Amino acid sequence: MKIAIDILGGDFAPDAPIGGAILARKELNDSFSLVLLGDKDEIISKLKEKGEDPSKYEIVHAPDVIGMGEHPTKALVQKPNSTIAVGFGLLKQGKVDAFASAGNTGAMLVASMYTVKSIPGVIRPCLTTILPKESGGKGLILDVGANSDCKPDVLYQFGILGSIYAKNVYGMENPKVGLLNIGEEPEKGNLVSQAAHNLMKDSKDFNFIGNVEGRDLFGDAADVVVCDGFTGNVVLKEAEAFYSIIRRRGWRDEYIDRFNYENYGGTPILGINAAAVIGHGISNEKAIKNMILLAKDVAEANLSEKIKQAFN
Repeated sequence: MKIAIDILGGDFAPDAPIGGAILARKELNDSFSLVLLGDKDEIISKLKEKGEDPSKYEIVHAPDVIGMGEHPTKALVQKPNSTIAVGFGLLKQGKVDAFASAGNTGAMLVASMYTVKSIPGVIRPCLTTILPKESGGKGLILDVGANSDCKPDVLYQFGILGSIYAKNVYGMENPKVGLLNIGEEPEKGNLVSQAAHNLMKDSKDFNFIGNVEGRDLFGDAADVVVCDGFTGNVVLKEAEAFYSIIRRRGWRDEYIDRFNYENYGGTPILGINAAAVIGHGISNEKAIKNMILLAKDVAEANLSEKIKQAFN
């Protein structure tokens, strides 16, 4: 299996992506090959600086980077040799099995839609993140930023996508799917939430358990929480802020430590015809390593094919 890594993506590139690749290679067996995308000379130099043999990696020259503030669509057209454009090109050609980047999220989403494309039947691909459960398990919430506005049928599909992801990557049997709302009753919430509930309540595609509230996010009420990307991103950023406040105050707690984004690496783009993972822009070496390992898990689970089967 070949996993491509964007060496120029992220706030701490190229050092963090290269360091993360080195850490990941130590945890992967010889059946895995890491493909490093970036300026070839710089990659070789950085690997040698860290005492690593460049011959242990495949290096693809992609000297351009799409900055965090650039317009995704324009940048992809203007920079065909960017790491993101080249990475998705390799995915489309079948030359790599997965692609991971902590670079421009918008560019990753646009490139996925225009290169490997959405799985037929999927209205909108989406992003997800982990919800650490107080009981020790993991939950998922989606979408967390790709789709700020969602119609009820899109939210219904998020239930399918999240359920497949939870089952095949995290081993959750028959995951419980809840719709994030301001009350448990079916008639609560805005018109979109009410309509989505009506679609979900008799679903045979996933195990719908009804509405869940914000106070239920870190409990066992649901394994997969569905919401629009605007709401999900607010939840995600609030959890990150809460974790940062706790750390700044010098408090240590085993459960709170599980909110550290470094432990999870990133999120796959659910609903596209390939395994592509987006990491946090501030990713350090540990986060990059876990992003690469998540890309491996998504590719090994053949997640895109399982989603395709579900939608067919």
